[in-house]
Amino acid sequence: MAPARFTTNLETTFMNAPFKTALLCSALAAPLAAQADDITIAFLAASSQNGFNQSIYAGIEEAAAKYDDVSVEIFDGAFSATTQFSQVEDLVAGGRFDGMIVTPNDTVGIATALEDAVAQGMSVAATLFPIGPELSNMEPQVEGLTTTIAADPSVGAREQAEAVAAYCADIDPCKVVVIVGQLIFPFDNLRNDTYEEVFAQHPNIQVVATGEGNYSPATSMVAMQDILQANPDIDAVLGSADQHLMGAEIALTDAGIDTAEIFTIGGGLNQIVVDGIRAGTYDATMAQFPHTMGAAALDALVSSLRGEDVPTWIDEYSLRDVPVIVDREWLEANPDFDAEWQG
Repeated sequence: MAPARFTTNLETTFMNAPFKTALLCSALAAPLAAQADDITIAFLAASSQNGFNQSIYAGIEEAAAKYDDVSVEIFDGAFSATTQFSQVEDLVAGGRFDGMIVTPNDTVGIATALEDAVAQGMSVAATLFPIGPELSNMEPQVEGLTTTIAADPSVGAREQAEAVAAYCADIDPCKVVVIVGQLIFPFDNLRNDTYEEVFAQHPNIQVVATGEGNYSPATSMVAMQDILQANPDIDAVLGSADQHLMGAEIALTDAGIDTAEIFTIGGGLNQIVVDGIRAGTYDATMAQFPHTMGAAALDALVSSLRGEDVPTWIDEYSLRDVPVIVDREWLEANPDFDAEWQG
C-alpha cells in the first residue's frame, strides 16, 4: 500500500505533524446534499476483511464521532474491481450519501463511476492510491475529485528495494524473492516495476521468483512454499505488504530457514511486524498510517461538504513523523511507538 495546517475541523487531525501537500485546493461549490443538517459518508473498502482497510475505517469512524451530524457506513469491495464499481453506481443511484471515501481496487476502471458520482454532487476522497491511470500523479485525474490521501506507490517501493540492495551489497549472487499482492492490480504492477528498476542497477541481485500473496498471510505462505521448492537457497524476501512477509515467515520456518539469517522487509507498518522487527524476526517495513489516513479523509470531506476549500492532495508521509522505512534501529530509538493496525 496514509498532515499540515487545515482550517476548522481539519486542524484537530493534523496539529501535531508537518504538512506536505499540494497548494492547489478544490474550488467546487458545496453540493446541494451538504445543505441538509446531517452528512452521510460511505467508505468503499477494497476489502472490509482486510486489516489495513479496517484501520482506515476505524479512523473514519473516530473522526466522524467528533461531529454531531456525521454518519458513516462501510461497504466491502471484496478485492474485486467489478464489485466496487457496482457499489459506486448503486450509491449514486440511491442518493443516500453526500460523499464517499474510496480505497480503490482498480484505480483506473473505477474513475468512470466516480465521475458520475461527482457529477451528481457527491464529494469524493481517495485513500491509499490516486484515482486514474497515473499512479504517480497525486493531483485529481477525475475532474472534481475532492482530495486524495496517499503517497506515490513508487516512492515506498523504491525505498524497499534500495534497502534490499544495501543488504545485498557484499553478496554475489544475492537471491531475492518478491511477493506482491496481485499483478493484475495497477499499483502492484507499479511496485513490481520499481523493484525491477532498482535491482537492474545491481548485477549481483537475482530475483529468483515473484509470487502473489493477495494481502493474505495464508495465500502468501502457499506462494512461498511453492517458491522454496524450486529455490531453497535464498538471501532476501521483499513483501510489498506485511501480510506477505508474515505468510512467508511461516513457509520459511517450516522449511528450516531462520528468517533472522536472511533479509526480510515488508510494507504497511503492521504491529505484528513491528513486534517482529524488535524481536529480530524481520528486518524492516515500509511505513503507512491507515487510521490517520481515514481520519484525514473524513475531515476533508466534511469540510468540503460545508463549503470550505480543502487540499486536493494530502501526502500520506506527512501524516506522521516516521521514516519511510522503519527498522530495528529506529524502533529502538522510539520504544513507545505503536503501529496503527494489526492483522
